[in-house]
Amino acid sequence: MAGGPLKDVRVVDLTSVVVGPMVTLMLADYGADIIKVEPPTGDIVRNLAGRAISPNMSPKFLHLNRNKRSLAIDLKKPEAYAALKKLLAKADVLLWNVRPSAMARLKLSYEDVKAINPKIIYCGIVGFGQTGRYKSKPAYDSIIQGSAGIAALHHRATGEPRYVPIVMADKTTGLIATQMVLMALYHRERTGEGQSIEVPMFENIARYVLEEHMYHQTFDPPIGTTGDPRIFDPWARPVPTKDGYICISANTNAQAFAVFDAIGKPEFKTDARFSTVAARFKHVPEYFAARAEGLKQKTTAEWIEIFDKSDVPAMQYHTLETLMQDPHLNDVGFFRKFDHPTEGRMIDMALTNKSTAGARTDFIPAPTIGQHTVEILREAGYDETAITAMVTAGIAVDGRLAAKPKA
Repeated sequence: MAGGPLKDVRVVDLTSVVVGPMVTLMLADYGADIIKVEPPTGDIVRNLAGRAISPNMSPKFLHLNRNKRSLAIDLKKPEAYAALKKLLAKADVLLWNVRPSAMARLKLSYEDVKAINPKIIYCGIVGFGQTGRYKSKPAYDSIIQGSAGIAALHHRATGEPRYVPIVMADKTTGLIATQMVLMALYHRERTGEGQSIEVPMFENIARYVLEEHMYHQTFDPPIGTTGDPRIFDPWARPVPTKDGYICISANTNAQAFAVFDAIGKPEFKTDARFSTVAARFKHVPEYFAARAEGLKQKTTAEWIEIFDKSDVPAMQYHTLETLMQDPHLNDVGFFRKFDHPTEGRMIDMALTNKSTAGARTDFIPAPTIGQHTVEILREAGYDETAITAMVTAGIAVDGRLAAKPKA
């Protein structure tokens, strides 16, 4: 394996799209052996792009599935199920993100898998908790953003409900599932016990929203309304400057007073509305409006230089295009360029977190469908005759030829 703190962990990955692949991406980057089990047609996200270099290799798939091996088999066929059982017998983790009824039909319920491997960590990412009335409903990121209150935050702030234009519910739930898997592995290391984990998207995102915005209805009886007023204020956004926008947050007295001096309003430091943290919180609209008016005076670059000297949190406003040109990201080696065997020259993101325990050192690019089918079946104990028979019968896909460099 490739080194890193998870180098001896093997994960059978039955997930697709974003929420599950987000988990296995994190585990793979730090050394886990991820066997991505795909249907013969591949993960649906392989084709979620308006344009790609090759079929089945969308940009989103390429970013979410590096450092994984693809095993393409038809789990509806008994022979494929038998192969999967061999893999599960030696796996540390099974991760899935379909409805539990689908897992039961595939004979992959927790009890089924526990019978194969009692020590396995069985982690299911579901739309809704399985003791509630929504347990059988399908879910995607937009469904969860709308039902768990994310779209309503936009409605309250701007007058129009809309989703955050990033698959935030998927990615957030994926990070939570990663934490749960790692805790389960730690628990097994101490006790020898496997376990079943349920990670529901709806409940996790509802908590994500309400931790902040339950606000005065935290108390019983309530002492006020929901919603943090600072975040819903019309000026809680990038603020216009003389030539663009700036992102600024001045919360402490030292920070706020430095802003007042910079915008030529030193008298605000003794103004009863702005002289303390509590006063500024009580008068958020006036505080934010005064700050916005003052920031019109100079360019973004001029403000950044001033605020850096006074230690006021401020950054330039980035578009997607300018973010990719950010000099700090270049300093830390955020982007890495490499040659993908089928897609040619690519830009990917390097590991963002550093650990003295290390991480994977031999990055492998996102696989084509079934690129590693043959080698994984060999590891499971199948000989060449059996593998060829499975491929010929359409039970498995040998994607090795598709992974060869283009001529």
